[in-house]
Amino acid sequence: MRQPDDPRCYPEPVVTRLLFPILAILSMALVIPVATAKDRKAKNVILFLGDAGGIPTLHAASIHGYGAPGKLFLHQIPNIGLSETSPVGAWVTDSAAGMTAIVTGQKTRNNVVSQSADAVPGKSDGAPLKTILEYAEEHGLSTGVISNTSMADATPAACYAHANHRRKFAEIVAQIAKPRFGDGVDLVIGGGRKGILDATKEAGHDFAGALTAKGYTLYDRPEQVPASNARRIVALFDAPYDPQPVVEKAIQILSRNPKGFFLMVEWDMHTDKLQRGLDQAVAMDKLVRKTAESINQKDTLLLFTADHSFDLRTLGGKPGEPVIPAADADPARVPVRVGTLHTGEEVLIAALGPGSERVKGYMPNTKIFHILMQSYGWKPNPSTP
Repeated sequence: MRQPDDPRCYPEPVVTRLLFPILAILSMALVIPVATAKDRKAKNVILFLGDAGGIPTLHAASIHGYGAPGKLFLHQIPNIGLSETSPVGAWVTDSAAGMTAIVTGQKTRNNVVSQSADAVPGKSDGAPLKTILEYAEEHGLSTGVISNTSMADATPAACYAHANHRRKFAEIVAQIAKPRFGDGVDLVIGGGRKGILDATKEAGHDFAGALTAKGYTLYDRPEQVPASNARRIVALFDAPYDPQPVVEKAIQILSRNPKGFFLMVEWDMHTDKLQRGLDQAVAMDKLVRKTAESINQKDTLLLFTADHSFDLRTLGGKPGEPVIPAADADPARVPVRVGTLHTGEEVLIAALGPGSERVKGYMPNTKIFHILMQSYGWKPNPSTP
């Protein structure tokens, strides 16, 4: 028989019986949204790559474009980190090794395009490294590469091709029509038309014929690309073009795939020609802003980074004065000084959309690949088909 001081002798208080289920529901309400946000997957990924767009360039571009630091859209994105960019065997990367690390998750040697570090540049191949674009093709997504530089150049090439040297232009662009995964990149828009056609002709490769056989249509002006019924496109230009309508049209085309898409957009920010470089940096920032405003950020991860930084330093100047020195300026008093070399300091990573919370702190450039893969919900599987 229970004793009077046994707590089981007394009925459970009514308040406790009422509060317990309420507290349980509230605790679940607090936990579930956090888990859902964290586990949200990206249907689409847009990777913006500012070639040579290091932090010194972004800082100078903000002053150049808006008269003050911290005014770029990239400066307002809340999810940011720093990317270490060194390649194998050196402290300072070129675009080939830098972009290879970003799109494959593995570091390699300078001049090598999406091959492993046992490649000997220009002499012997390393193992082909599977790129994020090739993973997207393997999963049935639509894919695109856009650049204002030559489409055979190292940064765009690292997405769709594999070569032991970045200067093997004919070998690189031939791989557009010879994909390793899926049916190949769907949309290729960039510069270098004459150089590419000359290089492929000299190599005895019928570039246009190979593209036609694979179902591509070749265009030579950006306005020729139709948005309504286009599917497989190679558009190569030699004249400069406005990136905004091109990127908008590309997203419209790629978005027709219900499985989603991957798009890489490169814009040259080298400041060896200071006026051009800073103008390009401001234009790229506006492009990122307008794209971010137009996409559905619930299902699209947008990520900006650079393959490497560049030799630019803000040494002086003050508000109200141009950051670009006049032609007759005293060299000892110029506000910005530039060289002609890549540099090894860290570069910005900025992201918004599903998976962007993974962008934080200091990381090697190879981690960007894993952030993209995790955002899609994919695990690396580097085996060839």
